[in-house]
Amino acid sequence: MLVLASASPRRKELLSLLVREFEVLPADIDETPLGQEIAQDYVLRMAEEKAIAAAATFPSVFHASIPSSVIFVASDTSVVVDHHILGKPANLDDAKQMLRMLSGRSHQVMTSLCLMDLSGEHKVSTCVNTEVTFRAISDLEIEQYWRSGEPQDKAGSYAIQGHGSVFVESMCGSYSAVVGLPLFECAQLLSQFGIHSLEEMSHE
Repeated sequence: MLVLASASPRRKELLSLLVREFEVLPADIDETPLGQEIAQDYVLRMAEEKAIAAAATFPSVFHASIPSSVIFVASDTSVVVDHHILGKPANLDDAKQMLRMLSGRSHQVMTSLCLMDLSGEHKVSTCVNTEVTFRAISDLEIEQYWRSGEPQDKAGSYAIQGHGSVFVESMCGSYSAVVGLPLFECAQLLSQFGIHSLEEMSHE
């Protein structure tokens, strides 16, 4: 059994491109960065803690029938500019501050990935860095974008797969990682657990 430790519809959609069947078990963790924690360490820790939290709650949720093999997939995405981790905006002013920081320049999108078995004995992680460059954005555009409802639950206050794509001048790296789940790396790590997405597709 494969379990996605996330409530994100974007990650669910992306994972479905690799595997046909999986369960969804959101992980509730404290996402506050530690003092002096660098961005890459933070996103790697978040993915690992999500996987651990999902594994801890799994027996109580699926108590009726626990399969012999359970693999958890967890991921975390952060927007990083000038070594600052930009999380989800609390309000319009917060979104304005973030998007002004991103306007007319490049930033990093760091997406971590952690796969772990139920015992926690077999665990693999990676972090994918993508450079995204924004054109200049006006305050009016930011306010209009906020009213669309899209930025509210997005790291860095934008969604590259949505209306936020109009701000993107260029990108170097993984598009799927920016959306929320690096597909190339995820397929590679799944294969380490004996799950081969290409074999599934070849039988469709």
